[in-house]
Amino acid sequence: MKEIKVFNSNLNSDFKSGITELIHNFDAIEGGSGKRNFIKITQLGQVTLNIKAFKIPHLLNQLVYRFFRKSKAQRSFEYAYKLMNLNIGTPEPLAYYEYKSKFFLKRSFYVSEQLNCDLTYRELTTNFDYPDYDTILRAFTRFTYSLHEKGIHFLDHSPGNTLIKKNEDSYDFYLVDLNRMVFHEMDFETRIKNFAKLTIHKSMVEIMSDEYAKCSGEDFNRVFNLMWNETEDFQYKFHRKKRLKKKLKFWKKG
Repeated sequence: MKEIKVFNSNLNSDFKSGITELIHNFDAIEGGSGKRNFIKITQLGQVTLNIKAFKIPHLLNQLVYRFFRKSKAQRSFEYAYKLMNLNIGTPEPLAYYEYKSKFFLKRSFYVSEQLNCDLTYRELTTNFDYPDYDTILRAFTRFTYSLHEKGIHFLDHSPGNTLIKKNEDSYDFYLVDLNRMVFHEMDFETRIKNFAKLTIHKSMVEIMSDEYAKCSGEDFNRVFNLMWNETEDFQYKFHRKKRLKKKLKFWKKG
């Protein structure tokens, strides 16, 4: 199996060797979380590492990722640098690893510095009494507007993928789960559709629509109607997909 490893240029040789040893012994590291992909948090010297092991692709994608498309690990690493160059927050990228046979991509890993946050966007969807709630949600909306203005189309713009840190009287935002992004100019509909996965709550959509309208100069009703329609459409498709999966499992058992 061929090992490909690419590092942050600021790392010294001992630190690189330490990361490599952790990757080689990834399965022995205690703890971890995730279903499709698995994340483990571990210490290397004074640095806390976040190591993401991507699920081995199905057979066709193993071939595609081997020859025709960058792996999720490589994209995560490269997109992190693109974000930082555009002054968008993301945990410091440290390395990525790929393991390839002659024809297939097998395991791959993305390593970044662990970033401890005060909350994620997800907390805003469950705790409407969170301190500074309206301020944070509006700041998040302005952050999303800045992504759009810089041509960053974050395809996984979902509740768990934005980390939020309080910085005195303001808030800083950091993107994670970076492998699905497109860098291009976006029209109005594409921008607003980018909010569709974030919440099921109409009250949140109203606040985000109001703030996005202020940022963009668009009419509030136009923003809100499209954002709410896209949110409902995403929820309908999401739950329909879940029902279909449930039926398939039932048929397989039968």
